[in-house]
Amino acid sequence: MTDTPARLLTMLSLLQTPREWPGSELARRLGVSTRTIRRDIDRLRELGYPVEATLGAEGGYRLVAGAAMPPLVLDDEEAVAIAVGLRAGAGHAIEGIEEASVRALAKLEQVLPSRLRYRVGALQSATVALTRGDGARIDPRTLTVMAAATAGQERLRFAYQARDGADSRRLVEPYRLASTGRRWYLIAYDLDREDWRTFRVDRVSEPFPTGARFEARQVPDLTRKLYAGGGGGDGPEYRVVVDFAAPAPRVAAELPGWIGAPEPLSESACRLVFTSRDSEDWLAVRLAMTGLDFTVREPASLATAAAVIGARLTRAAPGV
Repeated sequence: MTDTPARLLTMLSLLQTPREWPGSELARRLGVSTRTIRRDIDRLRELGYPVEATLGAEGGYRLVAGAAMPPLVLDDEEAVAIAVGLRAGAGHAIEGIEEASVRALAKLEQVLPSRLRYRVGALQSATVALTRGDGARIDPRTLTVMAAATAGQERLRFAYQARDGADSRRLVEPYRLASTGRRWYLIAYDLDREDWRTFRVDRVSEPFPTGARFEARQVPDLTRKLYAGGGGGDGPEYRVVVDFAAPAPRVAAELPGWIGAPEPLSESACRLVFTSRDSEDWLAVRLAMTGLDFTVREPASLATAAAVIGARLTRAAPGV
């Protein structure tokens, strides 16, 4: 990469992940010599970026928190406002921005001075969100630790509580964080079980990056499907068949992509077939929120849930 400004920006992007980058690895990534890397590091320091160098076989360069914010054209108040906003985006189901919020928050908190970290934490702890969730609250710090380990391809240890209440300690190679809109999941390769696993982040505690890095593995199709957002619930899986009295493109526009593509039955009707782990009550409400007429073909329990909810709504509007 011969364009110096572009190379410096790329280097900054790498250094903002919370890990150390050996000079030889930076040189390989950027296609230059280690001597050029040393000169570029000096340029970044001259611009005010606090790049720290460590010696030894595992040494390298990393961006650390300085006495002041690096020159990001942000003052203290703006930095605090952005960090708080990113935490809110990471901790609540705002479709499309959750994972980006976590990645950005991991980078920003890596370079925030300690006085600003304290202000962000104090403001966050004093704020109550007026939203109703399912009780699966997640500490944003847990997300940022996991996001940092994922971005840096660093093995991660944590305590985990399974659905049946069993506690265990896990050592994993984290691949991705995924949000289904209601919960966060970590998709990772479990080293003790020698297989891919999906962990609910609200059941994770004490996440700890080990410092040991790993090479990315080939991800199976099932894991890709989970990362795309499927499996939002944690109950037994069941098959769903629903007929809509609407064209397939219209139905597809009203439902999340992980559910799958509806198959046209005619120009004005289609069928949707997918699997779910969500409760029948929640799924019936989600289908009703499309605003389209539909008929549940399978399973009978979902049809019953839709009937019960429909009767309840009818009773809520007497005389209408």
